[in-house]
Amino acid sequence: MSLRSGFLFFCAVLGGFAPAAFPACSESNLIREGFQSSGAPYSIWMPETSCWNGNFIVFAHGYVAPNRALGVPQEQLTVDGVSLPALANELGYGFAASGYRKNGLAIREGLEDTTDLVRNIIKPDLRPDRIYLVGASEGGLITTLSAEQFPHLYNSTGAACGPIGSFQAQINYLGDFRVVFDYFFPGLVPGAPTTIPQEVIENWDTVYAPAISAALAAEPEKTAQVINVMQAPVTSDPATVESTILQVLWYNVFAVNDATLTLGGQSFDNHDRIYKGSDDDVLLNLGVQRFTADPEARAQMKAHYETTGKVMTPLVTIHTTVDPVVPYWHETKYTPKTIRAGAFFERTNLSISAYGHCTFTSPEVLAAVVLMVLRDVGQDLFPQILTALPERHRSDFVQGMRNLGLHR
Repeated sequence: MSLRSGFLFFCAVLGGFAPAAFPACSESNLIREGFQSSGAPYSIWMPETSCWNGNFIVFAHGYVAPNRALGVPQEQLTVDGVSLPALANELGYGFAASGYRKNGLAIREGLEDTTDLVRNIIKPDLRPDRIYLVGASEGGLITTLSAEQFPHLYNSTGAACGPIGSFQAQINYLGDFRVVFDYFFPGLVPGAPTTIPQEVIENWDTVYAPAISAALAAEPEKTAQVINVMQAPVTSDPATVESTILQVLWYNVFAVNDATLTLGGQSFDNHDRIYKGSDDDVLLNLGVQRFTADPEARAQMKAHYETTGKVMTPLVTIHTTVDPVVPYWHETKYTPKTIRAGAFFERTNLSISAYGHCTFTSPEVLAAVVLMVLRDVGQDLFPQILTALPERHRSDFVQGMRNLGLHR
């Protein structure tokens, strides 16, 4: 199924329209862009007034490097050259996103700014019938926290590949990867894992990433030990080894300094960690750098960044099982939280057997949307979608549903 057809039916399903009622909109208008009271930039796109179906899609974006200018990240609104706001408007939906008041670690700010956008701009000015919040990566955590904290703000929510199981564990995963990498490849990335020199940030793409790639190729045994110690998500394709290491190290390099400033202290903690899986674990544990998280950082994470599992708005989570950046174990860590909170049945998880961070196919996204709407209005839209889809796309959709155990 093509991206375009997948997203068109994504929008149609969200509204719960029968096939004959699909709007035929010809315009996509950026009706407003400005700044929220926090200073966060925001944008709202709408179809022509006569074509709007009364519903809104609100998007919580993912991580943006701290050294970039503020703004709604356009690359996250475009997939394969197709504009998602324009396609949403084509189907009669309003589409909105906040750029948040800061880049980098912006989960707390993103939560507040997205909530403000809905409460103080979209609802009073546009009066939508139903609002659906979707978010990916960092935005996936923002979406999950929203589902836990704001029971009447959204009709349904969808969180993709977010660090929802344990924020501290995610911080430690990135830090562990860096200290283990530094043990096997000392000095290749200057500075401490908790303090990144500006020179490394500025020259990552031109100097350090190529040097890391060359070192990995030259020292395959050490490379294998890094992967084995970290139990890093890779596949049988050797290219995923380099990809995983570079992706995780990128987040260490670009996120650490900002996270320390945002949290009021250093957040990585491995002071009592026992690393296993190398050729000599004794030497590894004696030689790896050790750090203890600052109390203020711990307190901030516990108060504002950790999920509780108390889901109060229908939540569908979707995650690739071989995600090198935000590992799938976040989903398994989140499940016990929902059980303890008595909200197990408010959340549905879709596991996607694939490598990559937030890499989903159109049928998989459609399946997640089927569940979002089912949890919202109690309507199984599978028959309507199947009828509405062009015949050439039906087998892809059915197979995608079967792969996820949603259709026999």
